[in-house]
Amino acid sequence: MKKIVEAAQIGEAIERMAREIASEYSGKPLLLLGVLKGALYLTVDLARALAEIPDGPSEIGMDFVSVVSYGNATQSSGEIRLLMDAAVPIAGRNVLLLDDIADGGLTLQALQALLQGRGPASLRTAVLFDKPARRAAQVALDYVGLPLPNVFVVGYGLDYQEKYRSLPYLAEL
Repeated sequence: MKKIVEAAQIGEAIERMAREIASEYSGKPLLLLGVLKGALYLTVDLARALAEIPDGPSEIGMDFVSVVSYGNATQSSGEIRLLMDAAVPIAGRNVLLLDDIADGGLTLQALQALLQGRGPASLRTAVLFDKPARRAAQVALDYVGLPLPNVFVVGYGLDYQEKYRSLPYLAEL
């Protein structure tokens, strides 16, 4: 495997995203809604980074949803299945949907539509990695960590057949 994004670069991108998010939600409560399993590391690290910013959100909540679109392949099947829904209601709340990567965009598009229908006060989307060359669906991305080339990557939450997810860096498979 070839390393393409160092752990330090990932940390810097999360810090930058946290500053941007904190300025928008200064003094307001914010619910981080991570997409499992890929966005687990991002959700935790972003929550910690936001907590360190004095003028950031007044309160930071965390919850998760789980969807499947890849199975054991390296490309999305195009079929999105919700495996686990959020445990807390989002109506009237400021929600930040967090995903590890914006690839084809189908998963995020489906989740954005589902969540918007639940009446949040605001709904924004943040992704740590963005692969615009593979976009098949129009999807709003409010915060983006790092752009990626059109290669299959693993690490920092991204996996191939449930392997490599715990790497602290990103590598081309």
